[in-house]
Amino acid sequence: MTHHTPAQDGHVLTSTEGHAAYLTLNRPKALNALSHPMVLRIEEALTAWAADPAIELVVIRGAGDRGLCAGGDIRAIHEDARTGGTASADFWRDEYRLNALIARYPKPYVALMDGIVMGGGVGVSAHGSVRIVTERSKVAMPETGIGFVPDVGGTHLLSLAPGELGTHLALTGAPVGAADALLCGLADHFVPAAALPALARELAVDPVHAVLERHVAQPPAGELASARAWIDHCYAAGTAEEIVTRLLSSGVPDAKDAAQTLLSKSPTAVKVTLAALRRARRLGPLERVLEQEYRVSCAALSSPDLVEGIRAQVIDKDRTPRWSPATLEEVLPADVERYFAPLDADELRLGAALSSQEVVW
Repeated sequence: MTHHTPAQDGHVLTSTEGHAAYLTLNRPKALNALSHPMVLRIEEALTAWAADPAIELVVIRGAGDRGLCAGGDIRAIHEDARTGGTASADFWRDEYRLNALIARYPKPYVALMDGIVMGGGVGVSAHGSVRIVTERSKVAMPETGIGFVPDVGGTHLLSLAPGELGTHLALTGAPVGAADALLCGLADHFVPAAALPALARELAVDPVHAVLERHVAQPPAGELASARAWIDHCYAAGTAEEIVTRLLSSGVPDAKDAAQTLLSKSPTAVKVTLAALRRARRLGPLERVLEQEYRVSCAALSSPDLVEGIRAQVIDKDRTPRWSPATLEEVLPADVERYFAPLDADELRLGAALSSQEVVW
């Protein structure tokens, strides 16, 4: 017996079958991009299911065949940044709370990371306990390309990737396929896309491990494992400028391409991202990193590069952003430091809320 409770706007479909609960992001025309009401609806459903003894696990998936979720609704963020609004800060506060809830979820949380999984899509999937990629998966944190910085716990996840792989992905925004997502710790299992409907159905009746045993396979070969030598050497440099110098002088064509990609991104976003990743390594648990990301995101809201980056990539689509400052050299240490300044009364504070919820559950 399937029980449907549609979200008010139908953008998040919830249902239960057997001992499983299903969340379906349902904006296929917008690649299932997350809006604020969607985030609140997901949190509401997860909180109810956590307390429901009949529900043993949760599955999250995307409607349509293009991907789980392409990220947050950046057109709305653009309008907010352009007009000096605060709606985005409210959205991020609730989104990051949701990311922390998923990471600490008391039941198996199975994310079907098929197709495009980027930005906010990573936030609702890669913190889960059972993360499944397919041959169609394209997982990325492409924020530096719009003058923004990886958020939704992305700097936490990427700071934990082996060597400097996470630094490479964060600064360039490069998407990875299944094998590389597994290597970087962004996913746990490879399952062929054609098997996902059966896997989702079987989770309603069988234990997670039994269902995985039936469907998990070997992914097609990735690219990053063989690139570890130049990635680890180049991205270990102390500054973004030195990273670019090392990439350009490495003699490796892929490294040179990475340098060109990095140089096309917002110089401010690149430097802030590098600082955020390195600080994330020392911060410890996800909650502390999300609190830092909230500071950074709120600061980005008043930076010219976020408005300009979204304009160039999404609004006008001319793909020629005019970054300010225009070069890495012109972004001063004080410009970077501004992004990490405390927000005082507006800080995101995650610690206490989580422990009290754990007590309730």
